[in-house]
Amino acid sequence: MKKLFLILSMASVMSFAAVNVYAQDEAAAAPEAVEAVEAEAPAMDPEVDVEGVAMHQAIKSKFIEGGAGWMTPVLLCLIFGLAIAVERILYLSLSKINTKKLIADVEAALAEGGIEKALDVCRNRRGPVASIFYQGLSRYDQGLDVVEKSVASYGSVQMGLMESGLTWISLFIALSPMLGFMGTVVGMVGAFDSIEAAGDVSPTLVAGGIKVALLTTLAGLIAAAVLQLFYNYIVSKIDGLVVTMEDCSITLVDMLTAYSKK
Repeated sequence: MKKLFLILSMASVMSFAAVNVYAQDEAAAAPEAVEAVEAEAPAMDPEVDVEGVAMHQAIKSKFIEGGAGWMTPVLLCLIFGLAIAVERILYLSLSKINTKKLIADVEAALAEGGIEKALDVCRNRRGPVASIFYQGLSRYDQGLDVVEKSVASYGSVQMGLMESGLTWISLFIALSPMLGFMGTVVGMVGAFDSIEAAGDVSPTLVAGGIKVALLTTLAGLIAAAVLQLFYNYIVSKIDGLVVTMEDCSITLVDMLTAYSKK
């Protein structure tokens, strides 16, 4: 027994020594291995956004997993809706001018050169307010009643021009989730077809169909939410311009009334 215990003790000591030697050899070789790996690995550009690249790859993979047949129409709705929204925002931004300066310039032109000079001032300005002023001033010789009707009618025309394209954005807002839900129904039908073909309910059978269903629904809801934000922003800008046009139209009629008395 003592001999067996002595043999086991000597074996344990020798194995512990062997482990220590192996660990020292590995520690000595570790820097060289790290240097070799660093040499073989491609250098990372410090300006590259790793998180941005990862997110881009994740979105791309989810798009492919959702199925191009259903994700592409949703993506097209988002792209076309955003294009129209950006065009409307630029148009409305260019339509907004300093109305106080325009009113002051028209009033000064009426005092100095009459209707013709005021028409020149409006002709050289952009925006719906200047267009309404021009239409009202050009019909001054027909009476103030005609001026009021002309201003009101042309204000409706300008409002229609500002609202151009909003119906398409509304269509894409409604169509995006519909396409997503349609992809959901198709994915669930595929999942039940797999269950029917296998004759057994297994998570692996229905996982693919459910994933397609959830991804298409998510894509449709995201597209609709983004377009809805742009739509509400555009409508708010249009409402502000309409209020400005109505206020300036009343000011124009008052100016022409005062001018006719002179």
